[in-house]
Amino acid sequence: MLARGTERRDLLETVQGYVILKAATFETGHGFALGHNPGAPSPFVTWQFTEGENGHRDYYWGRYGASQAWAQRDFDRRVDDYQHLYHAAVKHTELGPEGVYRYYSTQRPVDIGTYPKLPDNQPLSIVNYDDDRRRPVADGSLMAWGELTYAKPLTEKQMEDYELKPAPGNPDRVRPSITARLKEGTRGQEPPKEPGQKRSHKNHEER
Repeated sequence: MLARGTERRDLLETVQGYVILKAATFETGHGFALGHNPGAPSPFVTWQFTEGENGHRDYYWGRYGASQAWAQRDFDRRVDDYQHLYHAAVKHTELGPEGVYRYYSTQRPVDIGTYPKLPDNQPLSIVNYDDDRRRPVADGSLMAWGELTYAKPLTEKQMEDYELKPAPGNPDRVRPSITARLKEGTRGQEPPKEPGQKRSHKNHEER
């Protein structure tokens, strides 16, 4: 079940080859997004964006990294920093159906019969990495042939039966954001003016 104030998008937006997995939009019309492209040299990215009246988003100030755990931390930090600086309320957050729960196939490429196919939890995406070889994942702690994503978490038995390993950044394995604490500490302060000039996409990798 999604948290209150959270939406799930049926159609996922793709920006420069990166599928947007989650986004947070403020009442100011600004927001932040987390994207994933398993075929890119830096497969994860966080962007700031500005949302127009028609819902179109202009993405800029991209930060690129190698792991989902890094991307989740950077996404949370950018959202928290913006809220701390501008005292802006989050209008809503979104979770795309892809990439909510990610699992790595560490023993073999993903193929028929190598992953759970449940009536109420079919895989949303299946990716085998390029070059038919294993790739370091999860901050280098695992080597995997490919990955799958699900809308719901797999059980420990399902992971064990198919020799799948969960991504450390999965929603059921990360600590909650510190947004609430930052909000409490910023009450009564005068927010600075919103920066008016947007920049184009930048490849600023933050490890």
